[in-house]
Amino acid sequence: MEKMHPVLMTKRKLTALPFRKIAPNIVTMLALCAGVTSIRYSIQEDWVKAVLCIFVAAFFDGLDGRVARMLKGSTKFGAELDSLSDFVSFGVAPAILLYQWSLFDLPKFGWFFCLLMSIGMAMRLARFNTMLEEEPQPEYWSHFFVGVPAPAAAALVMMPVMISFEMPELAYVRSHAFCASVLCVVAFLMVSRIPTFSTKKLKVPTYLFIPMMLIVALFASFIITQPWLTLGIMTVLYALSIPVGIIVFLKEKHDYEKN
Repeated sequence: MEKMHPVLMTKRKLTALPFRKIAPNIVTMLALCAGVTSIRYSIQEDWVKAVLCIFVAAFFDGLDGRVARMLKGSTKFGAELDSLSDFVSFGVAPAILLYQWSLFDLPKFGWFFCLLMSIGMAMRLARFNTMLEEEPQPEYWSHFFVGVPAPAAAALVMMPVMISFEMPELAYVRSHAFCASVLCVVAFLMVSRIPTFSTKKLKVPTYLFIPMMLIVALFASFIITQPWLTLGIMTVLYALSIPVGIIVFLKEKHDYEKN
């Protein structure tokens, strides 16, 4: 039987890629498109659409991993594409948004704080990719991220903008000092090893299923009627959960080492 040349075999493999491996990448590309579109709206000073596009990118970012696991279509290419999409959507787009919204007229230093945010995001994603190749973390790390994850960091950066939508009378949220401080703190939280809550392996007891569905319905109604107030409160609650996460993590670590 005649053997096929290796080059021809490679071409055949490339022309027969199953859709289950393409679908997650399509979702990731939608997230990337939303992030780049946010930059466009920031340049046009259309703040509402700029913020919405980043939240749309966050939605697709949370969806692509689930699609990949559901279809068993995870690939190395998809993982790298996801990191690049996260950098643009959650590292570059929020930084440009805050620069255009507040820091553009801060002499010499305004752009520095935006660069700090983007560099922090790049370092976080690089560390995350290298951690995937390291030995598994202890069991107590399974419910935590190392540092603040990319979508949450973007939401924290946009918090001043969302507050201004709901309460425009609070002029200080648009001040140079406040916005620069937010960017510095978020950049630090991203590259730090501070444990933050993760819901990836969270299991809900059956007796809490109905109450959780009611909470989801209530949340959906608030998103429709008071979107910026709801998203702003959720972001503030996430910020407040960081010190709580540290306390819970230290307790679980102590119990693990004790046993």
